[in-house]
This record gives sequence, structure tokens and C-alpha cells, in this order.
Amino acid sequence: MSAVLDAPLQRLVDAVRDAADRRKPLRIVGGGTKDFYGDELRGEPLDVKPLAGISAYEPTELVVTVRAGTPLAELEAALAEKGQCLPFEPPHYAEGSTVGGMVAAGLAGPARAAVGGVRDYLLGATIVNGRGEVLSFGGQVMKNVAGYDVSRALAGSMGQLGVVCEVSLKVLPVAPGCATLRFDLDQANALRHVNEWAGQALPLSASAWWDGALILRLQGAQAAVASATQRLGGERILNDLANGFWTGVRDQHDEYFDHAAAAVATGSRLWRLSVAATAPRVELHGEQLIEWGGALRWLVSDEPPARVREAAVDALGHAAVWRGDKTGGAFHPLPPAQLKLQRALKMAFDPHGLFNPGRLGQQDG
Repeated sequence: MSAVLDAPLQRLVDAVRDAADRRKPLRIVGGGTKDFYGDELRGEPLDVKPLAGISAYEPTELVVTVRAGTPLAELEAALAEKGQCLPFEPPHYAEGSTVGGMVAAGLAGPARAAVGGVRDYLLGATIVNGRGEVLSFGGQVMKNVAGYDVSRALAGSMGQLGVVCEVSLKVLPVAPGCATLRFDLDQANALRHVNEWAGQALPLSASAWWDGALILRLQGAQAAVASATQRLGGERILNDLANGFWTGVRDQHDEYFDHAAAAVATGSRLWRLSVAATAPRVELHGEQLIEWGGALRWLVSDEPPARVREAAVDALGHAAVWRGDKTGGAFHPLPPAQLKLQRALKMAFDPHGLFNPGRLGQQDG
């Protein structure tokens, strides 16, 4: 961005400086579609939606620069016109999801295990820190590493480091070939199969298991998809139906999440367990949906939080309360050394603790 700030960015800077002078916390507001994620929301609203628009797009370079308040659907539509996409399939959850929220939450959809997450496609970013300073990191090419780690640190930071104003993202062409297959398998055999297939030369891009059915998506060159489809067998699902299924899983409108919502309404919790892909069945009471080749396991259960977190650690991972009672914190407690590092990073960018206080529970101190 130029040294002369445009009106929306200047207003945002002024609001941050005023809050810093008054030591008043701010709650960064975009589309509000991920307000449920994490711990409490508090502070004076700081609306970033006016900071919107695609600043630059070079389809031949596979790079787009976009402002944080831009609706995610608008960005994806612009990319689709050029046959390109955000390969990590960021979830929307509801209408109004923004690019800034996508980065701050750091969440990815069904393709995460195959292509990487948000941070893997962040080339650069501009933020406003807790002093009201406009800072830029990274660039528009992967080899530009100046400040690159700072840009990556923004993904999943939940707005704790500053207000994301603009980001540059790597994009990719839409895969020409796609097929979705269904297999009738119990959980143990589904995990065994997806782990075996992950070690083979197959164009796997997503998997989901629930209630005795493993759904597998193949994406890539048409010849590769056709060959893998013939090799794996299973029941072929028509593309229109399959696309609806994967969008439902991405945005949690699928039948499993409807079941989970009903259970949460009666006192259960919906958990998000990030574990080793090769971990065996997590022995906990409740329904599970498994994504990412075994690495992401959704659990709706009335098990005590300590028991769920213990099981996640045994599976070489961690657990977060996604929906339901978050007494005791939504996120898995960090080890002391990691917690100290995270708090030091927070202090460097937001010394007055202005941004989204409490959103990460004990982690943001």
C-alpha cells in the first residue's frame, strides 16, 4: 500500500490509535460467520468490511491481492472466471464470510490434507498493529521471504496480532478431472484404506467417513482420475451430488452436523480433534466424522472435556470445543514454553492487548 492511506484504511488506523490512547479493547468485526469459534467475544466493534475489493489479480502469475473486508464468495467468483481457485477450500459456514476472517481463523476445508492450509498460500500481508501502525510483510512471490514468517503467523491468529487489512494469496488452476467414490466400510477399515492409499500415487484430494460410509474424492489430470477410479472401485457418485456433499462438509451443513447441532442443543459438545492421520480409532462415546485421511476427527459427545483432551493427546494431537459449553476454554492448553512464546509475539504486535481479548482463552493471557 502507498504511504498515503485511503479513507477506509485511515478511519481504521484512527480508530485503533484512539482505542490505544484510551486503552479500550477492540473486537474485530467482519462477516461474523466464525464468531462461534474460540472463546469469548468482547471489546468495542471495529468493522473491517469497508476495507474491501480486489487490489490486484494476475491470473498468469497465480497471485491475487485482496482487502480483508472482501466477501469470500466475491473473491472465489473472480477466480472461477479465470478457471482458478483457493485450493485449500476455506469454509464459509454462512453468507458474508470475508477474506480477513478466512486468514484470522486459519481454517481449511476437505482438501487440507492434500494441498495444505491457509498459511501455505499466504505470500504477504498488510496489518494495523496495536499502536495504529500500518505494517507490510512478505510480497507477491513465494521466493520473497522478507517477513514471510510473519505473514504465515497471521493464519489462525484470531486477530490477536493485529487487524488484517490486505493479503496476497497464491491461487491454483481448478483441477480438470474430478470423481467421488463411496465405499461401505467400518471405521477401522476406512482408516486403514485411506492411510494405505495416501502412500500410493493416487490423486486423492479429500475423504470423509461417517456411519459406515467412506467418501473419497479424486482430483487432478483427467487421465489420472480415470485410472485411479478404475483401480479403486467403489460406487461412483454423480458430480452434482458430490459437489453438494463436499460443500456441505466444508460449511458444516451436512447431515452429520445437523445431528451434532441437535445433540449440542441438549447439552453435548461438538469437538474438533486434530490427531495423527495414522492414529487408530479414538475410543470415545459419541458419533464421529473423520476427514483429512484420518487427521481431523469430529466428535459429538457428552464425555467430560478432560477425557476427550486426554484421548486426543494419546492420538498425538489436541482437541478443541467447537460448539457447546466452553467452560474451561475452547482450545487445548498449550505447553508452557509455547505459551510463553505466543504471549511474547502478542506483546510485540499488540502491547496494550487491544485486539480480540479473551478469544484464545488462556493462550492470549
